[in-house]
Amino acid sequence: MISKEFEQFLNIYDKAGGNKNAFRDKGIANLLVHKNKVLNVNSIKGVTLKSKRRKDGIAVNLAVHKGVKVENPVHFCFGVLPKIGRQEIDIDILVEDNAQVEIVAHCIFPNAVKVVHKMDANIKIGDNARFKYQEIHYHGEFGGIKVIPKAKVSVGEGSIYDNVFSLLEGKVGFLDFDYEVNCCEKSTANMLVKTYGKGEDKIKILEKVNLSGERARSLIKTRIVLKDKARAEVIGETYGNAPYARGHVDCIEILNGTEAVAKAIPIVSVKDERAKVTHEAAIGSVDKRQLETLMARGLEEEEAIDTIVRGILK
Repeated sequence: MISKEFEQFLNIYDKAGGNKNAFRDKGIANLLVHKNKVLNVNSIKGVTLKSKRRKDGIAVNLAVHKGVKVENPVHFCFGVLPKIGRQEIDIDILVEDNAQVEIVAHCIFPNAVKVVHKMDANIKIGDNARFKYQEIHYHGEFGGIKVIPKAKVSVGEGSIYDNVFSLLEGKVGFLDFDYEVNCCEKSTANMLVKTYGKGEDKIKILEKVNLSGERARSLIKTRIVLKDKARAEVIGETYGNAPYARGHVDCIEILNGTEAVAKAIPIVSVKDERAKVTHEAAIGSVDKRQLETLMARGLEEEEAIDTIVRGILK
């Protein structure tokens, strides 16, 4: 029997851009968690998904079996609907050799005034596998939320890891993003973080990649826009520890207003003379020419700025 809480959660999830039908389809692996309560969990052939309630939160285990290529994305949805609450998720993900899977995770906090969302993840990707994790946040306008995602990721030989974190809707609140990735031989890690800070939002991003295997590759890419009194600090670290490893750190922060503060700290290190790691960081303001062009076409200043910002964060 479907509960009212389940239906209410799905309706808000739908407004946040999610596919609520995925949580009714027995052919799609999915997990729906409200606060520290599992409302729905579904495994499919080749994908084992388990959850367990603990005193301080939820423990989740996801295993994609050897050689399995999952046709449809696995859907996760985490959230807290009331103004006050705490959610803690410990998640272990195993993608076995030659497997392929994509996870689409929506995190929704539309009414947060005093809410904490904390996630600790351990992700192990086997050899010649592919794993993509896309996390999309939907926040309200109160800004009373702390988002604390942390992850340790191991990428096996010849495997590809793609991670996209997007927090564009509503106020960020406080974000403390901390991911560390270890790449084995001929593996690839691509990481993208996009955030739009407003009001008194505080954003801290730390991304670290260890290129430990020969010919391992990585790209750390960050796009942040700040307005009002929002503040951001971005640290991107890449370590070329093996022959012919290649890594790049790319950070762009755009300020819209005189009180916003941005800091970018790229750290690159090479321990093998045959490795190469590069970086670029830019902090600037909204392009005046683009702004004037859009206003000349009939947009108000705020509409024009929003259009430019959306383009940067697209």
